[in-house]
Amino acid sequence: MDLLTLVVLISIVGVAALVTLVGLLTAPRRRRREPPDDSIDLAPPGEPGVGDLEGRRAEPGRSVDTVEPEALPGLVEVPVEVPAPTAGRLVRLRSRLARSQTALGQGLLVLLSRETLDEDTWEEIEDTLLGADLGLPATQELVERLRTRVRVLGTRTPQELRTLVREELLALVGTNVDRSLRTARHVSEGRPAVALVVGVNGTGKTTTCGKLGRMLVADGRSVVLGAADTFRAAAADQLDTWASRVGAHTVRGPEGADPASVAFDAVRTGIEMEVDTVVVDTAGRLHTKTGLMDELGKVKRVVERHGPIDEVLLVLDATTGQNGLVQARVFRDVVDVSGIVLTKLDGTAKGGIVVSVQRELGVPIKLVGLGEGPDDLAPFEPEVFVDAIIEG
Repeated sequence: MDLLTLVVLISIVGVAALVTLVGLLTAPRRRRREPPDDSIDLAPPGEPGVGDLEGRRAEPGRSVDTVEPEALPGLVEVPVEVPAPTAGRLVRLRSRLARSQTALGQGLLVLLSRETLDEDTWEEIEDTLLGADLGLPATQELVERLRTRVRVLGTRTPQELRTLVREELLALVGTNVDRSLRTARHVSEGRPAVALVVGVNGTGKTTTCGKLGRMLVADGRSVVLGAADTFRAAAADQLDTWASRVGAHTVRGPEGADPASVAFDAVRTGIEMEVDTVVVDTAGRLHTKTGLMDELGKVKRVVERHGPIDEVLLVLDATTGQNGLVQARVFRDVVDVSGIVLTKLDGTAKGGIVVSVQRELGVPIKLVGLGEGPDDLAPFEPEVFVDAIIEG
């Protein structure tokens, strides 16, 4: 290799090295990937103890989240619905009430229409009423009154029997009971009415809270829903969905937070927003679990630091029949229940639970659930109920 060739090769190698070096120096540096915001601190914010709630105000994003669905980033704005009016709602759902007629209404009329009412027939009537979950005391009372009135009537036309059964069932259900919901704002005290909703798992409690909020909006009330069922994240999400549909407001805490704290903050938010009503959903409890029931009592005591609770509504599943009474007694003793919400009444032929639950607890049925639709919760009206189960 001559000297000239060697010089050319060295020059080519040098130029290539220089180009590579310049490329490395001028190339943009790769930025170190930052962790996403939600991975910086995964620990949930600290929750105040119940004894620390007084004088403490939750900061946004700390102990509770105040949710207005239309303001959530990344979500499509949900159009606000106009719920069906509450007045006359039970009449519109009357056909569903007729499903409770099998024994309590039509069954009773068929037996009383027999030409001869002997002892065997009266025993059959008693068994029919017991099968309708009327309960033993109410059944014995009704049979005795029917015996007396039928004896006085003598001959019994279908219309006379229908009138007779209607009057006696209305007397058992009760027409003079105060079934009004206390949900009006306490203007003079500057605070909303508070409704605490309690019940056993599986009774439809959270759904009832959402439907109740919707019903109140239909009556012109402004509403805050408190998601104090902090052990089930789906419960808070469910309330958010219900609230977004009617333009209501939701207060929730992190999963596993102290339910009493979230309930307290929900009422505080209701006071600050000057709403009419705060509806607080609580975690479903087994009536046999003493610790859980004690915690429910604690939630009630903490909320009452804002003022007396206006309604404690116990949600019962009508299809559970007499078993629901055992649950109801325990809840009544722990939180002083003021009203019953009887769900799934359209799914049972045992309408007698309406009578037995009131007699056993001394607490009126105020609302009934008659389906899965958003407006299928209605104020309970004894006349409409009795007419539906008799006439179908």
